[in-house]
Amino acid sequence: MSKVEESVEVDVPVRAAYDQWTQFETFPRFMDGVERIEQRTDTLTHWVTEIGGVRREFDAVVTEQIPDERVAWTTVDGEARQAGVVTFHRLDDARTKVMLQMDFDPEGLTETVGDKLGFVKRKVSGDLKRFKTFIEDRGGDATGAWRGAV
Repeated sequence: MSKVEESVEVDVPVRAAYDQWTQFETFPRFMDGVERIEQRTDTLTHWVTEIGGVRREFDAVVTEQIPDERVAWTTVDGEARQAGVVTFHRLDDARTKVMLQMDFDPEGLTETVGDKLGFVKRKVSGDLKRFKTFIEDRGGDATGAWRGAV
């Protein structure tokens, strides 16, 4: 398994950052290569991605969710194997650090080489920067929220 850790500081309160992150169906608006996410239940999502010419479909389940603190997931079915956690750290009333940690299993030579060259790390960093722009451009108004705990 490979690991990636990236973070970004966003100029919105922790609640706004967390609430937006729980809106999985909006991820294609800031995550490069994510074509579609369907929220099937409170904890189950179906993903369709195309990254580097490789198209994948898989299901992921939220394994832990604590409002304003963390969202953890793992894949349960499909072509991708990964698990991770996003944590939200209050810096002050108007700023939050969003930290993503992910373990993933690259498949085949192309993905293994891409991982070794830092492709996944750069992709995650770019996704977090686009999340920052997305939520800040909305003035900290999340597109929705799911405040349940898992």
